[in-house]
Amino acid sequence: MIKALALSIAVLLAVSGCSAPSIESYADKTPRFVAEEFFSGPMKAYGVVKDRSGAVTRKFVAELNGSWEDGRGILREKFEFDDGEIQYRNWVMVPNAQASAGPVRAFTATAEDVVGESTMRSAGNAVFMRYVLQVPYKGRTLDINVDDRMYLVAPNILIAESKLSKWGFNVGEIQLTIVK
Repeated sequence: MIKALALSIAVLLAVSGCSAPSIESYADKTPRFVAEEFFSGPMKAYGVVKDRSGAVTRKFVAELNGSWEDGRGILREKFEFDDGEIQYRNWVMVPNAQASAGPVRAFTATAEDVVGESTMRSAGNAVFMRYVLQVPYKGRTLDINVDDRMYLVAPNILIAESKLSKWGFNVGEIQLTIVK
């Protein structure tokens, strides 16, 4: 009985220790991320794709350009990978008053290779998004779960890390820096 209780407590501590910080925990961090300001105009991104072991498998440079009209944002992205592949993505961001609360701002975000809608949430200097991305792979398309965590470290520099998973298993990671 004591062994079972000790095992239960150990498992509970291990699971609770693995939870990631919530977006609300960044509410007092600066510089403050404002989607309409940062995702406006031309930007450039530099990044790497890592496999599940952490080895870099690809590098990329991306040209981004954001615009806003009547509160609705469009972020156009063009990725150029080191193997010559080019990918395009166009994010549409619409304020979501129902998902915004307190210091947290929320936007509904969609893109042509994203399944359904994502909610982009920001507080302080952080921006979090979760979505399912359709990724071309060996002549077919895989649905990959993406957990994006972005941090504004200077008014013109956003650092992002994206955890990639399939069926709950880690399949890779993307790290990138966006410069305005």
